[in-house]
Amino acid sequence: MDYSKLVDLISIEKWGPLSDQLVSLILTSKNDEKMPSKLANTMLHHAQNGEIKSKSGLTALLEAALLLEPEKTMGTFGELQMPNVAEQIKASMAH
Repeated sequence: MDYSKLVDLISIEKWGPLSDQLVSLILTSKNDEKMPSKLANTMLHHAQNGEIKSKSGLTALLEAALLLEPEKTMGTFGELQMPNVAEQIKASMAH
């Protein structure tokens, strides 16, 4: 799945709220054993540099959230009124 292309579908105004929700999902997930250390380090790097709400930061968050909590992540897109992104993710996961 190309997470960067999925981020391109999200309007920039939604990056902040989406980042906040994805960070919360990731931090409260009970599935943390599924998190590759490289991805965790990438997110930490973006957070330390104030880039967690940038395109690359959001791309890493999206990848992590879908790995750890796919159902809740999809729900987040519904809450933030981005059903088109949820549909793209479902289509990508089906392949």
